[in-house]
Amino acid sequence: MSSNTFLAVYLGGGKSGSRMAAWNALPEAERRAKEQQGMAAWGAWVEKHHDVIVEMGGPLGKTKQVGAGGTADIANLMTGFTVVRAPTHEAAAKLFENHPHFSIFPGESVEIMPVLPIPGR
Repeated sequence: MSSNTFLAVYLGGGKSGSRMAAWNALPEAERRAKEQQGMAAWGAWVEKHHDVIVEMGGPLGKTKQVGAGGTADIANLMTGFTVVRAPTHEAAAKLFENHPHFSIFPGESVEIMPVLPIPGR
């Protein structure tokens, strides 16, 4: 990937996070209305930025960690990802300001990092 490619990782507060607790405390009809509003806003975000989205990505499921000691089920705060192109790291981050992940849904933040070239290639 080129140096103007950025990975955006959507983070949540986990099942016990305060934003998720508040979301789950909403009456079902209100939560469903917010879900519809959030999905419409997310779709509008995708449409607005379709020319810079390299990989739409999507929601992430349960995590398995593999290491020298074997494989284990773990929990982390990653909830999804998207890959975008932008001229700078700052420009990539700006794409996610007021994103529906945290402005409507109970997500905590979006972390954006450059995808670096593989050394020696």
